[in-house]
Amino acid sequence: MYERKIPLSLNCGLDLIGEVLYGKWKIRLLWFINEGHKRPSQLQRKIPDASRRVLNMQLKELEEHELVTKVIYPVVPPKVEYSLTEFGQSLIPVISALGKWGDEHQERLRSSILKRTENVTNP
Repeated sequence: MYERKIPLSLNCGLDLIGEVLYGKWKIRLLWFINEGHKRPSQLQRKIPDASRRVLNMQLKELEEHELVTKVIYPVVPPKVEYSLTEFGQSLIPVISALGKWGDEHQERLRSSILKRTENVTNP
């Protein structure tokens, strides 16, 4: 059984949002589901760098946090679709604002990320 090395800290809203959205692909998954990409294969095509296993794990966590719902249709082969809950939809303006901020500062952010990467590879 998994045991956390660092105890959970849920003392403020930032702790809570970090716990719920921690995961490399979760914000993108929420965004793409909002845009209408509801099937796992569609999401995989939108995020080709992510493995199907990781996407499935992160979708499951988003479902557990009540941000998305999963519908399994009784057909062969099984058809699965995800959609945002009302709770998940309430995050879209926040994600949009973060994306806009990133777009406005992309040159500076890209530069600082590349500098950090260079420092890690060439100490």
